[in-house]
Amino acid sequence: MTADFITPVIDDALTWGKVAATNAVSDIYAMGAKPLMAINLVGWNSEELPTELLSEVLEGANQVAEEAGFVIAGGHTVEDPEPKFGLAIVGEVDPKNLLRNSGFRENDLLILTKKLGVGVITTAIKNQESTEEATDAAIASMLRLNDQAAKIAIESGATGATDITGFGLLGHLGRAARESKVDVEINVSEVPILPDARDLALAGNLPGGSKRNLEWVEAQLDVGSVEDIDVHLLADAQTSGGLLFGVEPEEVETTLNKLIEAEHDAAVIGRMNSGSGMIRLSSQCK
Repeated sequence: MTADFITPVIDDALTWGKVAATNAVSDIYAMGAKPLMAINLVGWNSEELPTELLSEVLEGANQVAEEAGFVIAGGHTVEDPEPKFGLAIVGEVDPKNLLRNSGFRENDLLILTKKLGVGVITTAIKNQESTEEATDAAIASMLRLNDQAAKIAIESGATGATDITGFGLLGHLGRAARESKVDVEINVSEVPILPDARDLALAGNLPGGSKRNLEWVEAQLDVGSVEDIDVHLLADAQTSGGLLFGVEPEEVETTLNKLIEAEHDAAVIGRMNSGSGMIRLSSQCK
Protein backbone atom coordinates (compact mmCIF):
# COMPACT_ATOMS: atom_id res chain seq x y z
CA MET A 1 0.00 0.00 0.00
CA THR A 2 1.24 3.47 -0.84
CA ALA A 3 0.11 7.10 -0.78
CA ASP A 4 1.42 10.05 -2.75
CA PHE A 5 0.10 13.49 -3.64
CA ILE A 6 1.57 16.52 -5.38
CA THR A 7 0.93 20.21 -5.99
CA PRO A 8 0.17 21.26 -9.60
CA VAL A 9 3.07 20.83 -12.01
CA ILE A 10 1.17 22.29 -14.98
CA ASP A 11 -1.88 24.53 -15.39
CA ASP A 12 -4.20 22.06 -17.15
CA ALA A 13 -6.40 20.41 -14.50
CA LEU A 14 -7.13 17.18 -16.40
CA THR A 15 -3.46 16.60 -17.17
CA TRP A 16 -2.45 17.37 -13.59
CA GLY A 17 -4.90 14.71 -12.39
CA LYS A 18 -3.40 12.20 -14.80
CA VAL A 19 0.18 13.05 -13.80
CA ALA A 20 -0.63 12.84 -10.08
CA ALA A 21 -2.30 9.44 -10.48
CA THR A 22 0.54 8.10 -12.65
CA ASN A 23 3.03 9.36 -10.07
CA ALA A 24 1.17 7.73 -7.19
CA VAL A 25 0.80 4.31 -8.80
CA SER A 26 4.51 4.28 -9.66
CA ASP A 27 5.31 3.11 -6.12
CA ILE A 28 3.19 0.00 -6.71
CA TYR A 29 4.99 -0.86 -9.95
CA ALA A 30 8.38 -0.20 -8.35
CA MET A 31 7.81 -3.26 -6.14
CA GLY A 32 6.65 -5.46 -9.02
CA ALA A 33 3.02 -5.24 -7.90
CA LYS A 34 -0.34 -4.79 -9.63
CA PRO A 35 -2.62 -1.95 -8.41
CA LEU A 36 -6.09 -3.01 -7.27
CA MET A 37 -7.90 -0.09 -5.64
CA ALA A 38 -7.30 3.55 -4.75
CA ILE A 39 -8.89 6.49 -2.94
CA ASN A 40 -8.47 10.14 -3.88
CA LEU A 41 -6.54 12.51 -1.60
CA VAL A 42 -7.53 16.14 -2.25
CA GLY A 43 -6.56 19.51 -0.82
CA TRP A 44 -8.63 22.24 -2.49
CA ASN A 45 -8.98 26.00 -2.18
CA SER A 46 -12.72 26.34 -2.82
CA GLU A 47 -12.62 30.13 -2.39
CA GLU A 48 -10.17 30.56 -5.27
CA LEU A 49 -10.78 27.53 -7.49
CA PRO A 50 -14.11 26.36 -8.98
CA THR A 51 -15.23 22.81 -8.23
CA GLU A 52 -15.49 22.23 -11.98
CA LEU A 53 -11.70 22.26 -12.07
CA LEU A 54 -11.60 19.61 -9.36
CA SER A 55 -13.94 17.48 -11.45
CA GLU A 56 -11.38 17.66 -14.27
CA VAL A 57 -8.58 16.62 -11.91
CA LEU A 58 -10.60 13.63 -10.72
CA GLU A 59 -11.49 12.68 -14.29
CA GLY A 60 -7.79 12.68 -15.19
CA ALA A 61 -7.11 10.25 -12.36
CA ASN A 62 -10.03 8.06 -13.45
CA GLN A 63 -8.59 7.84 -16.95
CA VAL A 64 -5.27 6.62 -15.55
CA ALA A 65 -7.05 4.09 -13.31
CA GLU A 66 -8.91 2.70 -16.31
CA GLU A 67 -5.70 2.41 -18.31
CA ALA A 68 -3.88 0.73 -15.41
CA GLY A 69 -6.76 -1.54 -14.45
CA PHE A 70 -7.55 -0.39 -10.91
CA VAL A 71 -10.63 1.13 -9.29
CA ILE A 72 -10.88 4.50 -7.54
CA ALA A 73 -13.39 4.01 -4.72
CA GLY A 74 -14.07 7.48 -3.31
CA GLY A 75 -11.65 9.57 -1.30
CA HIS A 76 -11.31 12.51 1.07
CA THR A 77 -11.17 16.29 0.49
CA VAL A 78 -9.99 19.07 2.81
CA GLU A 79 -9.75 22.83 2.44
CA ASP A 80 -6.20 23.86 1.57
CA PRO A 81 -4.77 27.22 0.46
CA GLU A 82 -2.57 25.36 -2.05
CA PRO A 83 -4.24 22.63 -4.14
CA LYS A 84 -2.90 19.11 -3.78
CA PHE A 85 -3.98 15.85 -5.35
CA GLY A 86 -2.93 12.23 -5.27
CA LEU A 87 -3.98 8.71 -4.40
CA ALA A 88 -3.64 6.08 -1.72
CA ILE A 89 -3.35 2.76 -3.57
CA VAL A 90 -3.49 -0.92 -2.61
CA GLY A 91 -1.75 -3.48 -4.79
CA GLU A 92 -0.80 -7.14 -4.77
CA VAL A 93 2.34 -9.01 -5.76
CA ASP A 94 3.53 -12.61 -5.93
CA PRO A 95 6.29 -12.77 -3.26
CA LYS A 96 8.69 -14.41 -5.73
CA ASN A 97 8.38 -11.36 -7.99
CA LEU A 98 8.76 -8.74 -5.27
CA LEU A 99 11.17 -5.96 -6.23
CA ARG A 100 12.94 -4.22 -3.32
CA ASN A 101 15.30 -1.28 -3.06
CA SER A 102 17.46 -3.60 -0.95
CA GLY A 103 17.62 -6.23 -3.70
CA PHE A 104 20.34 -4.84 -5.98
CA ARG A 105 23.21 -7.28 -6.50
CA GLU A 106 26.95 -7.02 -7.04
CA ASN A 107 27.73 -6.94 -10.80
CA ASP A 108 24.15 -5.95 -11.72
CA LEU A 109 24.00 -3.46 -14.59
CA LEU A 110 21.64 -0.56 -13.93
CA ILE A 111 18.82 0.22 -16.36
CA LEU A 112 16.90 3.51 -16.21
CA THR A 113 13.58 3.56 -18.09
CA LYS A 114 12.83 7.30 -18.38
CA LYS A 115 14.88 10.41 -19.10
CA LEU A 116 15.73 12.81 -16.28
CA GLY A 117 14.98 16.53 -16.15
CA VAL A 118 11.29 16.74 -15.22
CA GLY A 119 12.01 18.88 -12.16
CA VAL A 120 14.06 21.38 -14.16
CA ILE A 121 11.43 21.60 -16.89
CA THR A 122 8.43 21.99 -14.58
CA THR A 123 10.35 24.72 -12.76
CA ALA A 124 11.00 26.39 -16.11
CA ILE A 125 7.29 26.09 -16.95
CA LYS A 126 6.43 27.94 -13.74
CA ASN A 127 9.05 30.57 -14.61
CA GLN A 128 7.64 30.78 -18.16
CA GLU A 129 11.05 29.89 -19.55
CA SER A 130 10.46 26.36 -20.86
CA THR A 131 10.55 25.50 -24.56
CA GLU A 132 7.64 23.80 -26.30
CA GLU A 133 9.75 20.72 -26.99
CA ALA A 134 10.84 20.44 -23.36
CA THR A 135 7.31 20.93 -22.03
CA ASP A 136 5.79 18.35 -24.37
CA ALA A 137 8.53 15.82 -23.60
CA ALA A 138 8.19 16.29 -19.84
CA ILE A 139 4.41 15.88 -19.91
CA ALA A 140 4.66 12.76 -22.08
CA SER A 141 7.22 11.30 -19.68
CA MET A 142 5.14 12.03 -16.59
CA LEU A 143 2.07 10.41 -18.18
CA ARG A 144 3.82 7.13 -19.04
CA LEU A 145 2.90 4.34 -16.66
CA ASN A 146 5.69 2.13 -15.30
CA ASP A 147 3.62 -1.03 -15.62
CA GLN A 148 5.39 -2.42 -18.68
CA ALA A 149 8.80 -1.48 -17.30
CA ALA A 150 8.05 -3.39 -14.09
CA LYS A 151 6.83 -6.43 -16.04
CA ILE A 152 10.00 -6.44 -18.13
CA ALA A 153 12.17 -6.03 -15.02
CA ILE A 154 10.57 -9.11 -13.47
CA GLU A 155 10.96 -11.09 -16.70
CA SER A 156 14.65 -10.15 -16.74
CA GLY A 157 15.19 -11.65 -13.28
CA ALA A 158 15.59 -8.32 -11.47
CA THR A 159 15.40 -8.40 -7.69
CA GLY A 160 16.30 -4.77 -6.97
CA ALA A 161 14.36 -1.74 -8.19
CA THR A 162 13.24 1.73 -7.21
CA ASP A 163 11.24 4.41 -8.97
CA ILE A 164 12.92 7.78 -9.48
CA THR A 165 10.69 10.49 -8.02
CA GLY A 166 11.14 13.28 -5.48
CA PHE A 167 14.63 12.34 -4.24
CA GLY A 168 16.05 12.24 -7.76
CA LEU A 169 18.25 9.56 -9.26
CA LEU A 170 21.06 10.12 -6.75
CA GLY A 171 18.75 10.16 -3.73
CA HIS A 172 16.84 7.00 -4.59
CA LEU A 173 19.97 5.23 -5.81
CA GLY A 174 21.88 6.28 -2.71
CA ARG A 175 19.25 4.71 -0.47
CA ALA A 176 19.18 1.55 -2.60
CA ALA A 177 22.98 1.25 -2.55
CA ARG A 178 23.06 1.48 1.24
CA GLU A 179 20.20 -0.98 1.70
CA SER A 180 21.72 -3.42 -0.81
CA LYS A 181 25.27 -3.02 0.59
CA VAL A 182 26.82 -2.26 -2.79
CA ASP A 183 28.74 0.59 -4.41
CA VAL A 184 27.63 2.11 -7.70
CA GLU A 185 29.49 3.55 -10.66
CA ILE A 186 27.40 5.77 -12.93
CA ASN A 187 28.45 6.57 -16.50
CA VAL A 188 27.06 10.11 -16.64
CA SER A 189 27.33 10.34 -20.43
CA GLU A 190 24.87 7.43 -20.74
CA VAL A 191 22.16 8.91 -18.48
CA PRO A 192 19.26 10.02 -20.73
CA ILE A 193 18.14 13.64 -20.29
CA LEU A 194 14.94 15.27 -21.58
CA PRO A 195 15.27 17.79 -24.44
CA ASP A 196 16.56 21.23 -23.39
CA ALA A 197 16.69 20.23 -19.70
CA ARG A 198 20.43 20.87 -19.41
CA ASP A 199 20.17 24.31 -21.02
CA LEU A 200 17.21 25.21 -18.79
CA ALA A 201 19.18 24.09 -15.74
CA LEU A 202 22.14 26.22 -16.81
CA ALA A 203 19.71 29.16 -17.09
CA GLY A 204 18.88 28.76 -13.38
CA ASN A 205 15.77 26.58 -13.41
CA LEU A 206 16.91 24.30 -10.59
CA PRO A 207 14.15 23.29 -8.15
CA GLY A 208 14.90 23.65 -4.44
CA GLY A 209 14.15 19.96 -3.90
CA SER A 210 16.92 18.98 -6.28
CA LYS A 211 19.46 21.03 -4.36
CA ARG A 212 18.36 19.39 -1.08
CA ASN A 213 18.66 15.97 -2.72
CA LEU A 214 22.29 16.67 -3.55
CA GLU A 215 23.04 17.80 0.00
CA TRP A 216 21.36 14.67 1.38
CA VAL A 217 23.49 12.26 -0.69
CA GLU A 218 26.72 14.28 -0.62
CA ALA A 219 28.47 12.13 2.00
CA GLN A 220 28.27 9.02 -0.16
CA LEU A 221 28.97 10.72 -3.51
CA ASP A 222 32.24 10.94 -5.45
CA VAL A 223 31.63 13.28 -8.40
CA GLY A 224 35.11 12.95 -9.88
CA SER A 225 35.56 15.42 -12.75
CA VAL A 226 31.86 15.53 -13.72
CA GLU A 227 30.56 19.06 -14.27
CA ASP A 228 28.47 20.58 -11.50
CA ILE A 229 25.40 21.10 -13.71
CA ASP A 230 25.38 17.41 -14.66
CA VAL A 231 25.59 16.39 -11.01
CA HIS A 232 22.59 18.62 -10.30
CA LEU A 233 20.63 16.95 -13.12
CA LEU A 234 21.31 13.56 -11.54
CA ALA A 235 19.78 14.91 -8.32
CA ASP A 236 16.82 16.52 -10.14
CA ALA A 237 13.56 15.91 -8.28
CA GLN A 238 11.33 13.93 -10.64
CA THR A 239 7.55 13.72 -10.76
CA SER A 240 6.36 10.36 -12.11
CA GLY A 241 9.89 9.33 -13.08
CA GLY A 242 11.00 6.00 -14.45
CA LEU A 243 12.13 2.78 -12.86
CA LEU A 244 15.74 1.98 -12.04
CA PHE A 245 16.49 -1.72 -11.75
CA GLY A 246 19.44 -4.07 -11.87
CA VAL A 247 19.92 -6.99 -14.25
CA GLU A 248 22.67 -9.51 -14.73
CA PRO A 249 24.96 -8.63 -17.67
CA GLU A 250 23.78 -11.50 -19.85
CA GLU A 251 20.17 -10.23 -19.61
CA VAL A 252 20.87 -6.62 -20.59
CA GLU A 253 20.51 -6.82 -24.37
CA THR A 254 17.20 -8.68 -24.26
CA THR A 255 15.86 -6.41 -21.52
CA LEU A 256 16.78 -3.22 -23.39
CA ASN A 257 15.21 -4.51 -26.59
CA LYS A 258 11.95 -5.25 -24.77
CA LEU A 259 11.91 -1.78 -23.19
CA ILE A 260 12.62 -0.04 -26.49
CA GLU A 261 9.89 -2.07 -28.20
CA ALA A 262 7.55 -0.85 -25.44
CA GLU A 263 8.61 2.73 -26.35
CA HIS A 264 10.63 3.39 -23.22
CA ASP A 265 13.66 5.72 -23.31
CA ALA A 266 15.74 3.07 -21.55
CA ALA A 267 19.50 3.04 -21.10
CA VAL A 268 22.20 1.21 -19.18
CA ILE A 269 23.69 3.86 -16.91
CA GLY A 270 26.05 2.02 -14.59
CA ARG A 271 27.03 -1.00 -12.55
CA MET A 272 26.77 -2.26 -8.97
CA ASN A 273 29.98 -3.36 -7.27
CA SER A 274 30.83 -4.79 -3.89
CA GLY A 275 30.81 -2.03 -1.28
CA SER A 276 28.88 -0.09 1.33
CA GLY A 277 26.75 2.49 -0.46
CA MET A 278 29.12 4.84 -2.34
CA ILE A 279 28.15 6.37 -5.68
CA ARG A 280 30.97 7.24 -8.06
CA LEU A 281 30.36 9.34 -11.15
CA SER A 282 32.47 9.05 -14.28
CA SER A 283 32.28 9.84 -17.97
CA GLN A 284 32.97 6.21 -18.78
CA CYS A 285 32.30 3.09 -16.67
CA LYS A 286 35.33 0.88 -16.16
